[in-house]
Amino acid sequence: MIYFISDAHLGSPTISDDKEHQNKLIALLEQMSKDATAIYMLGDMFDFWVEYYIHDPSKRRFTPFFKALRKLRKQGIKIHYFVGDHDRWASDGLEKLTGVELHTYPCSITRYGRTIFLAYGTGLYRYNWYRTYPKKKQDSIRKAIRRKERLENSFLQLQFRMLPPAWGNKIGSIWAQKQTNEEDKDYLMDYAKDEEKHGNHRDYYIFGHTHIAMDIPITDNSRVILLGDCFKQWTYAQLDEKGNIEIKNNQL
Repeated sequence: MIYFISDAHLGSPTISDDKEHQNKLIALLEQMSKDATAIYMLGDMFDFWVEYYIHDPSKRRFTPFFKALRKLRKQGIKIHYFVGDHDRWASDGLEKLTGVELHTYPCSITRYGRTIFLAYGTGLYRYNWYRTYPKKKQDSIRKAIRRKERLENSFLQLQFRMLPPAWGNKIGSIWAQKQTNEEDKDYLMDYAKDEEKHGNHRDYYIFGHTHIAMDIPITDNSRVILLGDCFKQWTYAQLDEKGNIEIKNNQL
């Protein structure tokens, strides 16, 4: 079995009991470990993550999660971590802490006879087809492009990582609470349809980011899977050995 999860937002100030939330996520991973061969985390597992040049003691609160990931790796379960908006600046520090394989770009894989496109859900602007949208939607996409460019600016990353962690985390927390995601659902659907139109067929397009759980056919043999979140809904997807995918709800 292969599992896909996203958007846990560990450390979010909007979570009433951060410890309980982290323990629930760990319990879900332990449940998956019973039959998992791989787990794909499609972004925003942390509400804000930066690897500073100065030691950041606040990351100690995530130690149980780090240990859980290392335990999964010792069991032979591969863990693939795709960066999202809130953890865009993750790097080898996270890999060393947890043993995950970090991905900074979308990718396509083939598992159990199915082709699968995996992405967090932003930064997919390879074509100019979005310009055919109404002006209001074009503007929202341009804003998303500019936001992604700022996040990936190497000079900005350098400057931010030099901040004292207490300052940087305060800024990051304020920024994180201002982000919205649901308006990107239609864009992701259009992106997948455009890929199919241009002959880039995949059986499944799997995205995090939207905090919406949906399984939507876009052609006779292609579907878009929106994972929802492990923040409020506690939804995820599982792919079985026959290549069938299903959105599940964690009942722990």
